[in-house]
Amino acid sequence: MKYLALIIPVTLVGVAFILVIWWYQPSDLDLQQRIPGTDRPVQTEAVITGYPIEVQGIFEKYDGVPADLTGSWPRFRGSLFDNIYTDPAVNLTHQWPAEGPPVLWEIDVGEGHAGAVILDGKVYVLDYDRPNGRDSLRCLSLADGRDIWRYSYPVKIKRNHGMSRTVPAVTDKYIVILGPKCHVTCLDSQTGRFLWAFDLVRQYGTKEPLWYAGQCPIIENDRAIIAPAGKDVLMTAIDCATGKIVWETPNTNAWKMTHSSIIPMDFNSRRMYIYCGGDKVNGGVVGVWADDGTILWQTTEWKISTTVPSPLVVGPDRIFFSGGYNAGSMMVQLIEKAGQIEVKTLYHLEPEIFGAAQHTPIFYQSHIYGIRPDEQFVCLDPDGNVLWTSGSDHKFGIGPFIIANGLIYAMDDHGLLRMIQASPTGYNQLAEAQVLPGPDSWGPMTIAHGRLILRDLNKMICLDITK
Repeated sequence: MKYLALIIPVTLVGVAFILVIWWYQPSDLDLQQRIPGTDRPVQTEAVITGYPIEVQGIFEKYDGVPADLTGSWPRFRGSLFDNIYTDPAVNLTHQWPAEGPPVLWEIDVGEGHAGAVILDGKVYVLDYDRPNGRDSLRCLSLADGRDIWRYSYPVKIKRNHGMSRTVPAVTDKYIVILGPKCHVTCLDSQTGRFLWAFDLVRQYGTKEPLWYAGQCPIIENDRAIIAPAGKDVLMTAIDCATGKIVWETPNTNAWKMTHSSIIPMDFNSRRMYIYCGGDKVNGGVVGVWADDGTILWQTTEWKISTTVPSPLVVGPDRIFFSGGYNAGSMMVQLIEKAGQIEVKTLYHLEPEIFGAAQHTPIFYQSHIYGIRPDEQFVCLDPDGNVLWTSGSDHKFGIGPFIIANGLIYAMDDHGLLRMIQASPTGYNQLAEAQVLPGPDSWGPMTIAHGRLILRDLNKMICLDITK
């Protein structure tokens, strides 16, 4: 009995020690108790490869109402991933008054560069609620910018050139977000109801990129496609309804997560997902089969120190890569032989010819448009020849741009918006206006129903660019 009396307290001390160690394991996701009195708090459990985590989500309902407006911009770079808006039913103006297009609404946002998406008269943006220390998905009315609902979860983030910087992916059933600290969350897009969440750092061993996560998730066939670029898994498909893993692509090269996003491409009747991973020492590009995540091809010809722009699909078989930090750009061609896909490098361009530090170029009517390191807007032909530049009097910093109904809308770092004719014949500026105060007006642009949504570090606005 005396041995038993000794064993019991020693065992209890050991168990207590293990529990303390487990409790203090590092995690950016702040687990909290349910708080009585909050507006529809949600506490749920998401199973993540064998072990559950509790996510204390907070749902808040507001008085905003969805707009009775058509048109959508459902994900990063739009419906076709090309950053081009086409709506023949909407006439866009070719001139502005001195003060610029009418401002339909404006809202304050947390520091960051996250762009919005639009669907069914609603605007969704991943914000950061700094006073309360929470990632916050906001659902707004496209009509007036008023909040319809918010879903938030606590996470500690320090200022690092802004906080949130990713664009959600939304369908009529689901919305998927990737937070700055690599938390992936899926909600019901209509109600804001929590469905599931993944902590990529804890589950996959993902290393947060230098300026937080910049990868924008995509949804295809009710699957969320994410590149954790963790210890064992490079890319994964997750069933949006259940949160179950559909497939995983092994990370055989140990590439790390970049700021670049996955871009789909159809090649020889096969859908593939293209991703730039890793860095200048250990990096490259991979194409995986959309059906099961099998690697179809990969190359290390394109690997740079900091990858921010995403791959640009150029026609049926070419891909254009570009980057900052003296990376320049490169065009490759996919060639299929005996069932195998080969990657042929067609040309490299030095950064003074073309390189994109932040925003992915646009391929429009057989030409490439983008901003190079000297901050000039440039038009290239598919062979990499410069057809025109905007000149030293018209610089754009590393700001965003979009093409809509044959017009380029491009904004510099300080909120100066320019409208340019999208033509290979020359730089033809139609109008310009100071629409935001800045600084850092870098967030990707969004457009639907002739409404252009822009942001700088602290403010988001909606402009009426119709006639």
